[in-house]
Amino acid sequence: MNLYGHAGQWLMLDCGITFNSPLCPEAQAHLPGQHKHNVVAADPAFISQRKEDLAGIVITHAHEDHLGALPYLWRRFKCPVYTTKYTAEILRRKLSRGGLGDNIPIIEIDSGQRIDIGPFNLEWMLITHSLPEPHAFVIRTEAGNVFHTADWKIDLAPVTDKPFNAHPFKSLAKQNILAMVCDSTNATKAGHSVSEQACYQGLKQAVDKATGRVVVGCFSSNIARLIILARIAKETGRYFSLLGRSLQNTVGAAKATGHWPDDLPVLDAFNTGYLLPEEVLAVATGSQGEPRAALNQLAKDTYRDVS
Repeated sequence: MNLYGHAGQWLMLDCGITFNSPLCPEAQAHLPGQHKHNVVAADPAFISQRKEDLAGIVITHAHEDHLGALPYLWRRFKCPVYTTKYTAEILRRKLSRGGLGDNIPIIEIDSGQRIDIGPFNLEWMLITHSLPEPHAFVIRTEAGNVFHTADWKIDLAPVTDKPFNAHPFKSLAKQNILAMVCDSTNATKAGHSVSEQACYQGLKQAVDKATGRVVVGCFSSNIARLIILARIAKETGRYFSLLGRSLQNTVGAAKATGHWPDDLPVLDAFNTGYLLPEEVLAVATGSQGEPRAALNQLAKDTYRDVS
């Protein structure tokens, strides 16, 4: 939850959550008992007290740590939300489950567009990441300009969206940028990450060698990895299925917004248990050991669709 203030108004970029995380000492002081909670968001008290001055909320991309708190906190802000088509689809599905439905004004923005939100002018710059439509921004004001990124990975051969194009970012060097506020895991480490495409060959070899049912643990939001796995299923003569509601939800959103290839079918999870083991490549939620996720239920043999 990033806040920029200028000319008496505020702009919020992202409103995310983290999971199974301890609270900060200040918050712990007010709560008895356990201090570790399933879902934790940034403390919104500062901006909630100034909500009449909040010009808008911008969501950079559809990961939980960037949009997951909105269904919980939006009633405290009650301002417009700006984001791209795919992220808006993910967000609407979340809001409908939370009972907010169409109550939140979501304004869809195209990549490359420049818009005014209060005294802030925002330019939407496409970057590359593991899911569709991640964006960085140039935030321009009379006081100066800031370059703000979402999560990013310089990928010249991404599975979703266009390859990373360095030219628009190099041109920012001539535009009097005061600061870069960036967000990228391991960005301070030397070297570079390999392309998402590089995962294909290793996964393909593993599935080729497998004799029984194959189950892959994966982040539900990683559309790029899911597309790779669906291609591998097709090439190895297996049916591709999704075990876990969040996986089914994100692939549904990708289909609805044109990010899922038409030639990659997805089998209903209910039918997976009726197939021969060697005919199945399933993806399951719970790659970080979440107790209620599909992978943990499979390990206990309590998953409803597959034994």
